Amino acid sequence: MTDIETDVLVVGSGPAGGGAALALATLGVEHVVITKYRWTADTPRAHITNQRTMEIFRDLGIEADVLAQATPHELMGETVFCTSLAGDEIGRVRTWETAPGRASDYQAASASSNCDIPQTLLEPIIIGHAAARGSRIRFDTEYLSLTQDDTGVSVRVRDRVSGRESTIRAKYVIGADGGRSQIAADIGLPFEGQMDIAGSMNIVFHADLSRYVAHRPSVLYWVLQPGADIGGIGLGLVRMVRPWNEWLVVWGYDINQPPPVIDDQAAINIVHELVGDSSIPVTIRSTSLWGNNKMYATHYQSGRVFCAGDAVHRHPPSNGLGSNTSIQDAYNLAWKLAYVLRGQAGEALLDTYSSERAPIGRQIVLRANKSIEEFGPIFDALGITGESDPDLMNAHIAARTQNTPSAAAQRAALADALDLKDYEFNAHGVDLDHRYASTAMVADGTAEPAADRDPELHYHPHTRPGHRLPHVWLGTPTGQRVSTHDITGKGQFTLLTGIAGTAWADAASKAAAELDVPLTAHVIGPGQPHIDLYNDWARAREVPEHGAVLVRPDNHVAWRATALPDDPTGALVDVMTGILSR
Repeated sequence: MTDIETDVLVVGSGPAGGGAALALATLGVEHVVITKYRWTADTPRAHITNQRTMEIFRDLGIEADVLAQATPHELMGETVFCTSLAGDEIGRVRTWETAPGRASDYQAASASSNCDIPQTLLEPIIIGHAAARGSRIRFDTEYLSLTQDDTGVSVRVRDRVSGRESTIRAKYVIGADGGRSQIAADIGLPFEGQMDIAGSMNIVFHADLSRYVAHRPSVLYWVLQPGADIGGIGLGLVRMVRPWNEWLVVWGYDINQPPPVIDDQAAINIVHELVGDSSIPVTIRSTSLWGNNKMYATHYQSGRVFCAGDAVHRHPPSNGLGSNTSIQDAYNLAWKLAYVLRGQAGEALLDTYSSERAPIGRQIVLRANKSIEEFGPIFDALGITGESDPDLMNAHIAARTQNTPSAAAQRAALADALDLKDYEFNAHGVDLDHRYASTAMVADGTAEPAADRDPELHYHPHTRPGHRLPHVWLGTPTGQRVSTHDITGKGQFTLLTGIAGTAWADAASKAAAELDVPLTAHVIGPGQPHIDLYNDWARAREVPEHGAVLVRPDNHVAWRATALPDDPTGALVDVMTGILSR
């Protein structure tokens, strides 16, 4: 017996599940969300929200609410390496868009800025807006099993309050049930990599640390303490949750040994060691253990069931990629489900979710793990790699202050090693330069553009099909500025052209009517509703003024034309028919 029927069932309410709910609700798709938890995240796990995710929030109408609760951007970037917060400062790295030489790159790339907002504050914003727009969210509801057939999926669930079991019937299911996803296991998704390659603990606490950090404001303070009881070489992290009185410590443990038991006093001792001041009053809020993973799914779908988020890419928090990639998965999948459910696209469109997002998942898992490896050169430069005597290690760290040739070499090596951390904290290309290849776009025969700067550190804007639409500022007749991203997205396809391509606008209207698909055209130029204020669009569009750039609902380029054909309507109908698997 089926108790509930819906178009889409979302299992999980974290960044992937909540992001899916918000996108589906915004698109008007009937859906139900279940989560085994009684409410949203109870610890501030994820926090860095990058530009691409903020663009998605902008498109979904919650960017302002997120920024209102985020840490001010100017407090994010003085990432410190030290022996304790009160002790010796080993070095700093400017991070998260705050370095003067990099800030212009980020500002030119997007209308949205990255920010820091703990998951405890972000999830309620996402879920609250989703519910207000029509999501039906059932807390304390646990996924048990599923079976699927040609028309839908039957999901068995349990109410964790009453113990009652019931069945939810959905046309499609999104498994966003976390890093140990039962749904991914149940549908047999293929994985590569390894789980639990290292152990970590989180300690969430309240303490006023302003005297040690307010003069060097940052999200992260890395503490190197050779000889510490837990954590091998002694590298710990003190992470700001709320400036400057709510914090999260990340500390390692040997995952091959029995897990440590950390009571409040043991947690306070760890905090005091990392702060370097045992007189600071500390209130412990929670402790938890978790494993560092290096695993990714090579395919995200089985029949009518899709997985997203940590269910398919499992990695340490380095680079701040976890919640961002999860929300971006959901955004990619939601519009495709909406079009298929409305009959505006064929089911084969859904196959492009995996082909587009799985390579991104693999990339970020490998990048996050490589960022951990890139601490090695810091240890090498300080002379502590391979050492076991804490006194000797501390002597090597202190030696860099001396006026000797060996200390000078040590300082130079340390500077190079800290520069390498750009790949963790300023990887703009990894954050923003997602390039898709699938049948949900039409290739134009051009080669993938060569990168003139490091492709991980720097974003390279292009309109080649598959690339994210470049952001530039446009003007309106009233003198306001809007981004190219502000006139695209919103659940519809958009065609951008110039005055010489005005015929494309009429063709878009006719093609939209013929296909019954939302397709809007914008002519950009003087005297038009959108003006190329700085001639930036002319430089970014990579097609002539009479050409056109077709943009998908997720702001990725689907197709571009370098000429105006005799029958632009027919050309658009053919292109859209292929993209939508009609």
